[in-house]
Amino acid sequence: MTVLQVSAPVPPQLPPPIGADPNLAFERLQESAMMVLVLIGFVIVAVKVFGPLARAWAHKLEGRVGDPELRAEVDHLRAQLSEVDSLRGRVGELEERLDFTERLLTERRNQDLLQRGERGE
Repeated sequence: MTVLQVSAPVPPQLPPPIGADPNLAFERLQESAMMVLVLIGFVIVAVKVFGPLARAWAHKLEGRVGDPELRAEVDHLRAQLSEVDSLRGRVGELEERLDFTERLLTERRNQDLLQRGERGE
């Protein structure tokens, strides 16, 4: 005995219904809602991460330092630097005066030696 297998006839495809498919509309609504939620999440993360960086950069551009102790130390060092600069000027003047005094003493010694008739060394 032989058995024949016959496939059932395939029903023809029905054309898509005219009008909106509620399932398709719901899927698109879900996709849009997910996009909006992802965009909102991205904005929140960007504000949380880049907000403090932007404020710090703005403070730096304005010339303000965030730490008051650091600012006080910088001001103190600037005052010391100006004092050191004035002391450098005074030391320079003292060097010139010392050189002048040494030249005068050397000339005076040479004149004394010449008046006594001795030779300078």
